[in-house]
Amino acid sequence: MKHLDEEILVEDVAKYCNFSKYYFNRVFKAETGESIYAFIKRLKMEQSALRLKIEKDKSVTDIGLAYGYSPSNYSSAFKKHHRLSPMEFRKGVKTACVFHPLYPDKLARLQSFEDYNQRIKIQELNDFTVIYERHIGNYSELQKNWCDFTAKYKDYVKEDTLLIERSYDDPSITSVEQCLYDICMTVDKACALGNVMTIQGGKFAVYHYDGLIQGIFAAFQGLFNVWLADSGYEMDERYGLDIYRSVDTENMHVVMDLCLPIK
Repeated sequence: MKHLDEEILVEDVAKYCNFSKYYFNRVFKAETGESIYAFIKRLKMEQSALRLKIEKDKSVTDIGLAYGYSPSNYSSAFKKHHRLSPMEFRKGVKTACVFHPLYPDKLARLQSFEDYNQRIKIQELNDFTVIYERHIGNYSELQKNWCDFTAKYKDYVKEDTLLIERSYDDPSITSVEQCLYDICMTVDKACALGNVMTIQGGKFAVYHYDGLIQGIFAAFQGLFNVWLADSGYEMDERYGLDIYRSVDTENMHVVMDLCLPIK
């Protein structure tokens, strides 16, 4: 995922993980439902679509080249995956409302740039040392995954512990059944568990969200579709973070910071 702008061969990934090509491909497909090749190709198509969406000053040709495609090959590969050409996709990005992938009968209505801008603070966040678990699947399973996760690691919870979610996909682009995300809990750097990593800090646009859980998608789409395009900032190569402040599962209400990495 960190090297999508390079020519990545299946053999390279298998070798990096110290497996034979055929064994690793079989295990990878059993775990994710996709072959390594299909996974890499899909990520390139979806990450490039995200860039078409938020980098409106970049040409379609330049974005395709960034992922190793010639102009003609990129257009045909993109259309095969998304059923739209890159130009049609870019023209179809709405700034007033978008279809909600988790609630197909609802539209996510977006606010104005001024509405988002007055609730955003540009902040420098420190690195986070976290226990994490990675999931691939529907965001509707998120609540159960969080309950299982916090129960498993309850002995590591302290007064200043933060619950953080790191998302890699935009569910308006990626199928909700294939969204990749990490659920994380901050922990001391000395933690000896095997599933500990550091989430890179840096400059973020932090949007404070206080509302219903089903409204989180619309808030994120507003940041991408409306605010980022006119903010003068660009999204960098880090991924977005959700930092939970409080969760009321009974009333489906949440207070959280939506953090967009910028440069």
